[in-house]
Amino acid sequence: MPVRSSLANLYHEEKTLYQFLQDCQAQSLQPERSPIISLVQSIPAIDLLNLLEAVKADHPLHFYRENKNLRQAVLAYGSVQSLSLHSENRFLLANQFIQHCLERIIPIGNAAQLAASPRLFCNFTFFDSYQSPSPPFPLASIFLPEVQIIQKGRYFTLIVNFKIDQRKNIQTLLEEINQKINAIHDINDSSQSSFAASSQPLSWSLNAEKIHAFTLAVKKTLYSIEAQRFSKLVLANAIDISFPQPIDLVHSLRNLRQQYPNCYVFSTSNGQESRFIGASPERLVSIQDRQLITDALAGSIPRGETPEEDARLAQKLINSEKECREHQAVINFILSRLRQLGLNPICSPQSLLQLSNIQHIWTPIHATLAKPLHPLEVVASLHPTPAVAGVPTPIACEEIRRYETFDRSLYAAPLGWVDGEGNGEFIVGIRSALVQGNQARLYAGAGIVAGSDPERELAEIQLKFQALLKALV
Repeated sequence: MPVRSSLANLYHEEKTLYQFLQDCQAQSLQPERSPIISLVQSIPAIDLLNLLEAVKADHPLHFYRENKNLRQAVLAYGSVQSLSLHSENRFLLANQFIQHCLERIIPIGNAAQLAASPRLFCNFTFFDSYQSPSPPFPLASIFLPEVQIIQKGRYFTLIVNFKIDQRKNIQTLLEEINQKINAIHDINDSSQSSFAASSQPLSWSLNAEKIHAFTLAVKKTLYSIEAQRFSKLVLANAIDISFPQPIDLVHSLRNLRQQYPNCYVFSTSNGQESRFIGASPERLVSIQDRQLITDALAGSIPRGETPEEDARLAQKLINSEKECREHQAVINFILSRLRQLGLNPICSPQSLLQLSNIQHIWTPIHATLAKPLHPLEVVASLHPTPAVAGVPTPIACEEIRRYETFDRSLYAAPLGWVDGEGNGEFIVGIRSALVQGNQARLYAGAGIVAGSDPERELAEIQLKFQALLKALV
């Protein structure tokens, strides 16, 4: 952006910055078009969960995501600009809102710091219409945060966003910004990252009614598959659990980060009492410098108790005709949708993604963007994949609504961010739970194809529930 070179290092000179903000204020005659300033600076390494612990009471709206093994993380909180959507054309309207915000942003920092562009954060529900009268999240929610910290490897970047309008007192505004930045440095200096995962033994199982309902749904699904109504359906289940005390958000996230270092541990909120958290193994799409990558992730089996059993189960998964067929359906869908967008996708060699309690067949898929393609266009094209819906998608979604008795909300839905450089990254909100006070709704699903065994599918969702429940204690 041409404005960057002329504004470089402005914030190092407070008088110069003060004058520049006054000039911006003089031009902010229309509140809806008032400039948004993004102060960008490098900061020392910080544990973002320490910061979330410190700010969550004063800033209930947040977005957190971290992949420990990749050394990538982001935390965003507060809101400069936000939008909630309640209509089917949510991806288009979200894109328009994002572009409107980005056009107003003026970043300030040196060239190296400005490599980190301000991001807007997005949640989309699984379905594009409501299933319950009081949904915890809108069909789409987008916000430009007051504060965001981005980790890439050993580098951490702080971005503070704020609007300039006629009502702002510039000196007061600068003092508020300094307070926010100093508070983050204070947390970094004083916080300790000591953490002990819970060792409390857990005893839990689905009740008889839910077991019967799920196995019956699987059997009916298999009849429909045999009748060739569809070839795959992902059936999910949900359980509601009450805890004696309010659920400790940050403690749960630390549990997930420790247990699933190669997953995307996440938390997003509605700005009130609802928080959606989890550890997703699945990336829907990532676009960085016009390089796109997405994951085909389907076909699963538990981990073994010993290295020998683990290897045997892995080989069984790879050799399973049923699991490989399910995985190939996801690959075919993704390749087809990316080609419809004018891309030439290429599959990486198939491998295994091994988590602490389960392992999946995994095929990363890459493509180079010859021309700009907005991340939300890709999200709208790919969601929902057969990994979380079924084949063909429209019929699968109808069947999901028929068999599932709960609102999926953000479960198995796209959660992520976009910036002004055409970059973005969205994960799929699986291995997840909706948390409200001392209440938690846990979600888990299984893909049903020809050859599926109801008892084995039941065991798979119970395994996923157990892993989530352990993180919440």
